[in-house]
Amino acid sequence: MSIKVDPEIKKLLKHDKDTGSSEAQIVALTSRINQLNEHFKSHFHDQTSRRGLINIVGKRAKLLKYLRSNDNEKYLELTKALNIRK
Repeated sequence: MSIKVDPEIKKLLKHDKDTGSSEAQIVALTSRINQLNEHFKSHFHDQTSRRGLINIVGKRAKLLKYLRSNDNEKYLELTKALNIRK
């Protein structure tokens, strides 16, 4: 899985090929959410993709909850870097 992310965010991952950690999964899901948001700007009637987006957002929320309960410092660092959660 190739994830297009900033070098600043890549340093939060454990290693270059990290895809299984909760941090890497959150980064990948956030990237996909951003892509879908761009898609909806021109295809606002695409209900099937919107349903997929809702599932992805829910999965990311569960991973964020897990990360917050197990490593709060990493959670705060990741949410700040990805600019999610105000």
